[in-house]
Amino acid sequence: MKYELVNATKEDIEYVKKAKLYSIFNYADNLPKEEVLKINVYVENNIPIEIFNYKIVKSDNEKIGCLLVTKKDDDTFLDEIYLEEEYRNKGIGTSIIKDILKANSTVCLWVYKNNINAISLYKKMNFEILSETENRYYMKYSQ
Repeated sequence: MKYELVNATKEDIEYVKKAKLYSIFNYADNLPKEEVLKINVYVENNIPIEIFNYKIVKSDNEKIGCLLVTKKDDDTFLDEIYLEEEYRNKGIGTSIIKDILKANSTVCLWVYKNNINAISLYKKMNFEILSETENRYYMKYSQ
């Protein structure tokens, strides 16, 4: 399936907020109320500030996902990758991640433990689990 990555604009803020909240709350179980509140406040306050760092994934000129890749120290950090459900398991996410890996010798990410499909994909792409919290794994890819 053909897709393109385009720079996000202010018009994409609500879409990215929705995607980020879905990504968190769909895979994070039993979060305390305080944590849910913190997450909602973080998303509400930070997405508008970070929006120009996001890429929107489009197919046939329609938004089908979003992506946030940042640099932290010497590592590239895959902060977020989200695809609408009907566009998952079609090779788009894999293709995007492969391009990120080709361009960077080290890539790190956090993934929710309940996101079994993503964990399986990352392991196939040679990411290793370096540490974990109650809900998430910290994974790293190195060439």
